[in-house]
Amino acid sequence: MCQTMRQETIFEMTSPCRDNFRITGYHFGNGEKALAIVGAMRGDEVQQQFICSQLVNRLQYIEQQGHITEGYSILVIPSCNPFSMNVSRRFWAMDSTDINRMFPGYDQGETTQRIAAAIFTALNGYHYGIQLASYYVPGDFVPHVRMLKTGYEDVETARLFGMKYVTTYQPRPFDTTLLNYNWQLWNTKAFSLYSGHTSQIDTGTCDETIDAIFRMMQRTGIISPRPLRAAYESIVIDEASLLHIKAPHAGIFRRVVVPNRRVVAGETLANIIDPYNGKTLCDVKNTADGIVFFTHNRPLVLQNALLFKIHTL
Repeated sequence: MCQTMRQETIFEMTSPCRDNFRITGYHFGNGEKALAIVGAMRGDEVQQQFICSQLVNRLQYIEQQGHITEGYSILVIPSCNPFSMNVSRRFWAMDSTDINRMFPGYDQGETTQRIAAAIFTALNGYHYGIQLASYYVPGDFVPHVRMLKTGYEDVETARLFGMKYVTTYQPRPFDTTLLNYNWQLWNTKAFSLYSGHTSQIDTGTCDETIDAIFRMMQRTGIISPRPLRAAYESIVIDEASLLHIKAPHAGIFRRVVVPNRRVVAGETLANIIDPYNGKTLCDVKNTADGIVFFTHNRPLVLQNALLFKIHTL
């Protein structure tokens, strides 16, 4: 007989004004802890939560059809911070702390430390881990797999997602409290997937990310093969090699190019407009041939703010 999805409360806390704060996990399959997937850790990660909701929906169907490999189990946690999402705050609504900077957590500590501890306990012991993360600066970017260089990173498995880019970067001291970093230290092959957007739903990059996750599950034997879009032969890059282009002036930002666009040296990437008289303060120029990896997407920009990252060719 096929297994059916099991729902579990990972963490619960009473609230004086609203319904209880709950983090809910969804289990599929049975046996060895094969894969755990975590969605929105922050209150503006709408795209990440939407992708997880679609994964839960599709995994229910796959499980009912008997296509999860016998002896493997999958856990999906769509949201770790519903309170902040309810009030449109990126970080914890009470004190603006970041749950994703609290791992591995402390079950006797502050609220976000206790939340992180409960999440990490639920995630511990899985062979593979995927976090649907948001980029550290506001903007749009090419969907990709990202890994911290801990000495335990697994580039070859990251290629199995079939996304265009696999990026690595050297962790800074404050990165040691991230979920990805601690997952790797606790013997989980951890990958952060960046799905192109954060606070808005983009069905195109959403579908691309879901296909990547199912492709990885197929290639590692967690589920039976299924029809999916064509995969990329992933390009592995160190993020330190990306060309950074910053704003020469503050003003209104008018973007000309979008992520994944091929650009040449000297091409105009954006205009910065004077907010009072409407004149163009400057054209932001590209300085090397390459592909746009990241773009700022807010209507206003400060001087020296990061506007573009270019993967140079």
